[in-house]
Amino acid sequence: MGGPISPSAKDSTVIVVLGASGDLAYKKTFPALFGLYKHKLLPDNLSVVGYARSSIELAEFRSRVSSKIKIKDDREKALLVDFLARCTYVSGKYDNAEDFKKLNAAVDDIEKGTTGDKHRVFYMALPPSVFIPASEGLKANVYAKGGNNRLVVEKPFGKDSESSRELATALAANWQEDEIYRIDHYLGKEMVKNLMILRFANMFFSSVWNRQHIDNVQITFKEQIGTQGRGGYFDEFGIIRDVMQNHLLQILTIVAMEKPVSLDAEDIRNEKVKVLRAIKPLTQSDMLLGQYGRSKDGKEEGYLDDKGVPKDSTTATFAVGAFYIKNERWDGVPFILKCGKALDAAKTEIRVQFQDVPGNIYPDTMRNELVVRVQPEEAVYMKFMNKEPGLSTKAVTSELDLSYAKRYKDLIIPDAYESLILDVLNGDKANFVRADELDAAWKIFTPLLHELEATKVKPEPYAYGERGPEGLAAFVGKHGFKHDASYAWAPAKI
Repeated sequence: MGGPISPSAKDSTVIVVLGASGDLAYKKTFPALFGLYKHKLLPDNLSVVGYARSSIELAEFRSRVSSKIKIKDDREKALLVDFLARCTYVSGKYDNAEDFKKLNAAVDDIEKGTTGDKHRVFYMALPPSVFIPASEGLKANVYAKGGNNRLVVEKPFGKDSESSRELATALAANWQEDEIYRIDHYLGKEMVKNLMILRFANMFFSSVWNRQHIDNVQITFKEQIGTQGRGGYFDEFGIIRDVMQNHLLQILTIVAMEKPVSLDAEDIRNEKVKVLRAIKPLTQSDMLLGQYGRSKDGKEEGYLDDKGVPKDSTTATFAVGAFYIKNERWDGVPFILKCGKALDAAKTEIRVQFQDVPGNIYPDTMRNELVVRVQPEEAVYMKFMNKEPGLSTKAVTSELDLSYAKRYKDLIIPDAYESLILDVLNGDKANFVRADELDAAWKIFTPLLHELEATKVKPEPYAYGERGPEGLAAFVGKHGFKHDASYAWAPAKI
């Protein structure tokens, strides 16, 4: 059921975190829950139950829960004590009915004395191999009879169309679509949530947001770190499945979508699905793949040096692809999605590059660009040509810069997980992935992924700490991007 999960003070809400002994839960889920708790955004009668296979004493569990939570002052220290008192732990397997019954008994015990509805949120911070048995065990044994149930599923949502549909079918057999929240944490980031307001609440953007004015769009995700011992897990998925098929493609849909008829979640997601259905499946000619090697100074190991990675692995750690949307607004405009590990910088940004000025009378001018800096140092800035101050008549590149650290000094940008967990509690599904949306996304990538795995295409090498493979500049240039070597944006000084 939609709507806020705990509209009455008489209701109880229990959040069950499955995979509670794992890194995701400690690093993201529990800190996000505490962030909401300290800002009084969680229901009053809230409890948190951790569930995992590990046998952990309650005191140790609470110590682990608090291990990644940052405390600023005595007030927050006292709030953390209160929050931890609401946390308990149950150990059990993900494919054992008796263990789930034990979990249900623990939740029932927490809910004793509740006179209102009893709501349950199940957050699956789990590896994909146990998604299906865990979801089946929850529905059969822990499903609330007198309140709302919500199932939060972390990516990856399969490895291709077939495995994604298998997961979707298994979930649909036990859970209604409006109970399922497929979480992609990039949809909770402040600057990604800002995209719709930028696009649809500003007349000067809406009038030029089309193929008549925009030459190309780049969406970039760069990490400076490599796999760092996680190579065995990463090698099973690769950078295309890990980042491009979900995070970057989700951003693309918001950049490219038509204005929805309302802010209702289904209206928004309908428009995103239309974008995905208008993109043709990728081929090898649409992509450039890379794999990082040892750094030039020899200090950083290459991908194949990671102990968990097969020495003959052809898994890409870098990918750049050109996506074309066959519709009236975007026909012919390349959307260039670029992502990689062990690169020269850490950032995520959206770069909309406009066309050259027709009949330009000034020499050496560069294209206008709108850049949305997602992370770090959140900002929106517009590159434009301006007269060089003084007696010169030369046109130089400058910018209109909205840097959040300078403009919004007193506001704290919440973690993406805080934002999305709050959306789950409020029943707002606009920032979650719908089943048909997921299916349309996999149709774009599955033929390419199967082809790459069958033919063992060898990615281009690049050194740890470089911008990417040698062919990167030529690839983005082929698809229309013009680089301005004379300009470098710097975060505004506070």
